[in-house]
Formats: sequence, structure tokens, C-alpha cells
Amino acid sequence: MAKITLDNLAHSYLPNPKGEDDYALKELNHDWTDGEAYALLGASGCGKSTLLNIISGLLIPSRGRILFDGKDVTRAPTAERNIAQVFQFPVVYDTMTVRDNLAFPLRNRGADADYVATRVNRIAQMIGMEDTLDRKARGLTADAKQKISLGRGMVREDVNALLFDEPLTVIDPHMKWELRTQLKSLHHEFGHTMIYVTHDQTEALTFADKVVVMHDGRVVQIGTPEDLFQRPAHTFVGYFIGSPGMNLLPAEVSGDTAQVAGHTLALGQGYGPLKGKVELGIRPEYVRLSATDGVPVQIDRVEDVGRHKIVRARMGDHPLNVIADEGTAIGADMTRAVLDPAGINIYVNDWRVSPDGAGRNSVGEAA
Repeated sequence: MAKITLDNLAHSYLPNPKGEDDYALKELNHDWTDGEAYALLGASGCGKSTLLNIISGLLIPSRGRILFDGKDVTRAPTAERNIAQVFQFPVVYDTMTVRDNLAFPLRNRGADADYVATRVNRIAQMIGMEDTLDRKARGLTADAKQKISLGRGMVREDVNALLFDEPLTVIDPHMKWELRTQLKSLHHEFGHTMIYVTHDQTEALTFADKVVVMHDGRVVQIGTPEDLFQRPAHTFVGYFIGSPGMNLLPAEVSGDTAQVAGHTLALGQGYGPLKGKVELGIRPEYVRLSATDGVPVQIDRVEDVGRHKIVRARMGDHPLNVIADEGTAIGADMTRAVLDPAGINIYVNDWRVSPDGAGRNSVGEAA
């Protein structure tokens, strides 16, 4: 296990980058705590895999350093970093049995035969493959091969970090849930530092202690699932986390009120003078429809998704999503919306500002 430090880290795939836009991974400084489980979350092309490959040693960064427990490993090969990495598509030895595939990392390091047998049986049970240990990998399905790949990554107990690059892409949905549960169980039992790359917010939020949200090559927030939901540090986080994501409404803020679409809304907290693009963000869960209270809205449609209803509405020219309980009747007279001040966040130029107007939040725990 290791504390992982990213020191002025940045990477460009161009030989002579001229400016920030030429960098696939923009400058990053952060300490990732020894023994925690992190998820790297973001849309395709945001820099997740680039960062993971730098950590693993498959890629040397254009700038900056990466340290394991204070030791500079920026140019150290993967083998010297003592990490295990599981890729998006299964990498197995087809001519070997499942047992030999799982045992390979341990035998390669000269582990005792009894320990190898015990550990292989334990991992096989975790991934549900104890009945296929003596089968050749060649004839197995893609999801079975990926389970072998996952198991081979987890079989060593002495690794500095376990890195997973979208490892459940080819796994069926039910098995995805089981394997995420097993990964969390493994983490709690052995305390490995784990980094899990995904574009699936459900995978990220159910797996990780801390989620690292990336957008356009930049880390825009690092926090717990609750932080990301309640206090998104950037409008992208509000949009990307949640289904549907956060409502964003252009606003003029003055003290503890905001003008939105010609209506005055109470914020519950005061803000200093704000300059730039100002927006009010509120999740659909904090908006309710009313026949008598709130600001006028126009309802376009209601989507019943089983657990709740999603109301697609508009406040002036701006879309507004509302989540209503499954049992809530949406009457024709419910043409007003109440925005709960406890769920309101204010953004300037896409970054959340604290209620005292102190300015943009720094990347890290949401304020």
C-alpha cells in the first residue's frame, strides 16, 4: 500500500505543447491517501486513462512528478512500482487453466505453493469461478475472462495499489454488482489503495471512498458521494452526477436573494458581490410543484420511471427538472415550483462560491 502524490503533474501527447489546450491532462497537485478507494469519474476523453497510465508507469508525464510514499517513481518502470492493473478488456493466458492464470503473479514472485493454493481458492470463490479452476481459459466467455483478469489483479496482498481501468465493461449487469461488492469487501479487509476508472456514476459512487471527477483534462472535484451530490464544486459535477442532473438557471444574486427568469428566490444565505457568469444550481430532488406557492412554471411532460416521477418543466425560457414521489399526483393546477433554499448552490464562471462570496472553491473537499 502507498500514499500516491501527484506533484505539478501534466501531460500532452504533442511533442511541443504551446498552451493549456494542448494538454490532455492539465496540471494536478494532490495526495491520495494510503489505503483509500478512489474512483476516477468522467466522460470519455476527459483524461482518466491518461492519469491512470501515468500512475501505473505505462506513460511518462510531460511535466511534474509522481511519488509513492515520498519516493519519486516518475520514470520507474511498472514492475518496480509494485502495482496491479486490470484493463477494460480481459488479458488472460488462453493456454493456461483458470487456476494457473490466477496463480501466475504469485508463482512469478516465488510464493510458497501452499500459500498460492490457498490464495487462488479464495480469489476464485470471490469471483465465482471455483467450479472452473481446471478449465482452460481459451473456451471461456468474455465476461468469464474478465473475471479471471480481475482475480489476477486481486490475488497479491502486498501491492502498493490496485488500478482498474473500466474493468466491468464486458461483465453482465448482475455480475457487475456482485464484483463491485467483492472489490469493496477486499478493500475493507486488506486496505489496499485502489483507483477505479469509470464513466458510470453508479459504479463510482458505490465503489469509492472518494470520487475524483474529471472534465476536459482537469480534476474539478475530489470528494465523497455526498459532497458531489450536495455541494458540486463545478457545474459539470452537478450535471454529470445525478439522473437527471442539477438544474442550472442564469441568476442575478444580491445578498440573500436571486433574480431568476424575472422572479425573486430566497437563497437562505447571503453572498457578496459576484461578477461573471452567475448561475443558480439546484437538484431536481429539492424542487417541488405546488398549486399556490413558488414561482410560475410550465410543465412539458411527466416521465414515470417506477421509483419516482421526473417532471420536465420550464421556468421562463429555462428547463427545470423536478423529481416527485411515485405516489404524488401531478394536477393541472400545479403550475408553480418551490425551490428549497437548503438545496441551492451558486456558481460563478462554472465554479461554486461559498455563501460569504469568498470565491471559487479549490479542488478537493467541497466547502
